[in-house]
Amino acid sequence: MREAADRFHLCTISEVMDPSQIPMMMQYVDMFQVGARNMQNYYLLRALGEIRKPVLLKRGLSATMEELLLSAEYLLSGGNYNVVLCERGIRTFETYTRNTFDLAAIPVIKKLSHLPIIGDPSHATGRRDKVPPMARAAVAAGADGLLIEVHNDPDRALSDGAQSLEPSTFTQLMAELRIIAPAIGRRVA
Repeated sequence: MREAADRFHLCTISEVMDPSQIPMMMQYVDMFQVGARNMQNYYLLRALGEIRKPVLLKRGLSATMEELLLSAEYLLSGGNYNVVLCERGIRTFETYTRNTFDLAAIPVIKKLSHLPIIGDPSHATGRRDKVPPMARAAVAAGADGLLIEVHNDPDRALSDGAQSLEPSTFTQLMAELRIIAPAIGRRVA
């Protein structure tokens, strides 16, 4: 992963699940990801607070916005101020999509915190046909970025194929987002 990222001038991010994994991963990743199931793993959050690499903190499946912000405090209190929050959907009674993408969390978090927040419509919906409309809505709601899964053959993907966009759909979505972002005073890089 590191070799490919260096070759193509990309950054790497990988999920860390236990503090013991951090030292080994340090040389390979540019950013650590704390998945939804580990959002309240306070030992992990404390350990990540002691390093100076960025951390992407995903909202837990049943976590309130306040709980997400309090989890971020564990990172910040350790001195790591490189924290990005991620709205990736919460569990509700709805079963049509994997989770419910809480779009309201984006402007609420932006009002309550100085931390950037990105949206993950891929994991939130679990359905590739729902990713583009939710991505457009997240940008309109003020998201600082998006996490979107793309695969050249989603139906044969070993993981997350049902929520992965084909490259042509992703390209079209990016063109649409470049139109939406200026309407709210933002731009897509």
